[in-house]
Amino acid sequence: MDTRILTCDELRRIEAEHSAATPPLMQRAGAGAAAQALSMLAGSNGSALIVAGPGNNGGDAFVVARLLLAHGQRPIVLFAGDPDCLPIDARQAHADWLAAGGTCIDTYPNDRFALIVDGLFGIGLTRPIEGSYAGWIERINTSCTPVLALDIPSGLNADTGATTGPCVRADRTATFIALKPGLLTADGPDHCGSVTLCDLDLDPGSAGGQLISPALFRLSLRPRLHNSHKGSYGSVAILGGAPGMAGAALLAGRAALSLGAGRVYLGMLETLPVDPGQPELMLRNPADALAHASVLAVGPGLGDSPQAGELLQQAIESPLPLVIDADGLNLLARQDLLPRRAVPPVPTFLTPHPTEAARLLGITTAQVQVDRLAAALALATRFDAFIVLKGCGTVITTPDGQWFINTTGNSGLATAGSGDVLTGILAALLAQGWPPLETILAAVHVHGAAADACVQAGCGPIGLTAGEIIPEARRLLNDWIHALE
Repeated sequence: MDTRILTCDELRRIEAEHSAATPPLMQRAGAGAAAQALSMLAGSNGSALIVAGPGNNGGDAFVVARLLLAHGQRPIVLFAGDPDCLPIDARQAHADWLAAGGTCIDTYPNDRFALIVDGLFGIGLTRPIEGSYAGWIERINTSCTPVLALDIPSGLNADTGATTGPCVRADRTATFIALKPGLLTADGPDHCGSVTLCDLDLDPGSAGGQLISPALFRLSLRPRLHNSHKGSYGSVAILGGAPGMAGAALLAGRAALSLGAGRVYLGMLETLPVDPGQPELMLRNPADALAHASVLAVGPGLGDSPQAGELLQQAIESPLPLVIDADGLNLLARQDLLPRRAVPPVPTFLTPHPTEAARLLGITTAQVQVDRLAAALALATRFDAFIVLKGCGTVITTPDGQWFINTTGNSGLATAGSGDVLTGILAALLAQGWPPLETILAAVHVHGAAADACVQAGCGPIGLTAGEIIPEARRLLNDWIHALE
């Protein structure tokens, strides 16, 4: 799948540039979607219900219906709009459907169908769906029939993935030209099913964002030199582990070791002699851990004591690459410390979940979730940092305005400690000399992919624990490196 992700404005610019294309874009989109519909109908004796809306998405639906008819299918088209009010291309698609012998009904039928094609509303919709169309969506969602959405499920915001009212739940979405943020983050993955890209033979260029895949950090996937030692792979210091919260720091440390850091120091606020499960970790007081580090991570189990605040301040003032997570983010929001770093600049990474992001921006969690991409971009600008906005479809943004969405991972990551594991992975890759951008992309991607591997092996998603993610992440990273040797 192409990795480019475009917003609605960027897509409209491309559509305008190719408005005179031959064949027209609507015909190309309909052809791509019809191929998907035919594959979903294969082996079935039933017919398809094509639900067409009053705009260009409805035009795509008319093209699909006409092409299904040409392939010997007997589609039923549900359309309650005024044909004379359709956009020009959609009006022509409607006329072509009628000329091919098709007809339209305007009342939702009680028949059973083998497939429903959702062509109600496309990427331009930003308001809640009401009235009869809302009733149609309810019928679609309760039909127990496979659903193919055209471009985006009706009711889903293409830029944000937010739903503000009724929204189609599709089994598959045939999306056109490029991926959209709304398909990949927030409510999108719960509504779009599997996504198939029909690029319409158009090049999206370099605008927008990108879907994360190992190809984006391929150059850093290098085997280790035989002539190396633990000092070759850096020293991570993790500051945290207040009384009662030592487990967070231990999880981060174990992840850092397993993902390749040469040495890991835990600067613990709670005095522990050793980690019995990972005796290779060096448990020190925070000052000693700081003194040995080449990379810092602050926050796992840090708490909100005055000492915790002092440690965060010391970490921000240090000349080392810095990962801030968990309690470190909450202290950062409360103290309003902008981690603009030493000269020459060293990278800073913030890894908030939506509520931590809301605290950092001074807004509500709901405001973050209604536009996750905008929130992540705002954080990157405000803190001059690389941002990981965790959640469904994790959003990554950079200080220079680049953005990415990660689709590995599953609901099993909604468990205590999974964020601490991500912090340890990030710190480990930094310690081994990975560039900042490749570090953040790889850490997020392998973290989610490890959770997916756990589920495939029967460990979750219900009951998946953070510690189970670590060995799978290690295995995947090594597999990716070996595959390139």
